[in-house]
Amino acid sequence: MRETVIWQRLEGALVFVGALTIYAVGIRAGAQVFPWWAALLIFFAPDLSFAGYAAGPRIGAFAYNIVHVYALGVVVLALGLVLAMPVLAGLGALWLGHSGFDRMLGYGLKSSEGFGVTHLGRIGGGQTGKGQTGKGQTGKGDTGKGDTGKGH
Repeated sequence: MRETVIWQRLEGALVFVGALTIYAVGIRAGAQVFPWWAALLIFFAPDLSFAGYAAGPRIGAFAYNIVHVYALGVVVLALGLVLAMPVLAGLGALWLGHSGFDRMLGYGLKSSEGFGVTHLGRIGGGQTGKGQTGKGQTGKGDTGKGDTGKGH
């Protein structure tokens, strides 16, 4: 399981770099739609979804995940390109870059069990053994000895 998490974090890094490259190329082409300080604020805006946790872990996880899936940034970016709307394309590129940035750092999509339980494992120091969490990567109380790969 640890190997797949490493691959997913690497994928996040590539998405982060790719999305910011798309945004930066637009800037060099004269299509800068946001000043640098606004681009930085927009880049971190998806993290406002943490506020959903005030309504409980199920709503919090939904609010976080809906704005942190790669697909949302891709759709917004694509719509901006197809409709020739640089502001929309810029928003999509920055949003997609943010999702990749989070995955690269190990912040995966959230489980309704709580903020610290993600598809990449537990966030923070709750890891034991060989990169497994006390509840295992599935959060279902496995032994942390890994998966045999059968049935997948």
